[in-house]
Amino acid sequence: MNKIELEKIKAKALEDKVPIIMDDTLEVIIKILKEKQPKKILEIGAAVGYSAICFSEYLQKDGTIDTIERDFQRCNEAKENFIKAEVTEKINLFEGDALQILPKLNDEYDIVFIDAAKGKYTFFLEQALRMIKKDGIIIADNILYKGYVMSDYNNHKHRTAVRNLRQYIVDVNDNKNLETEILDVGDGLAISRIKKY
Repeated sequence: MNKIELEKIKAKALEDKVPIIMDDTLEVIIKILKEKQPKKILEIGAAVGYSAICFSEYLQKDGTIDTIERDFQRCNEAKENFIKAEVTEKINLFEGDALQILPKLNDEYDIVFIDAAKGKYTFFLEQALRMIKKDGIIIADNILYKGYVMSDYNNHKHRTAVRNLRQYIVDVNDNKNLETEILDVGDGLAISRIKKY
């Protein structure tokens, strides 16, 4: 991986106000990746490819990342960024809406990273549970959403997103097969590990 290019990609994304993974969130996920050494990662929400590039460094030797992005312009930028960062052989980009793409995927993943439309997190969880390996980890970013999720926020603007993120937290906590911790890093991170029986 080309680290110099990665820094340029990050700087451009921040300048263009593209929502990319926050540094402290990335730090936590890198710890998990180092411990897990995943062979296959599924990322829902590629944006310009920054997080997928960062994750690719911690894959097993012949490991891959499948990432989904629906924004046409961001897909093009992500493809360019994968070339610049020299990681094209490690990352498969699916262009289109995750709501349509996910049901067609049937791979098994060591890690699923959810970072897309907040109003759809419960659907993404359902799909992640279908494809996660028996010792896998599901990570959801922005789960506390500017603090709205744990407050009595009820404004119209973000009501659906907040309601669905709250439901996601209920679903992972109620699921007997998951052990979930919610971390107050970045914009909130939910880490759900499949329980070992």
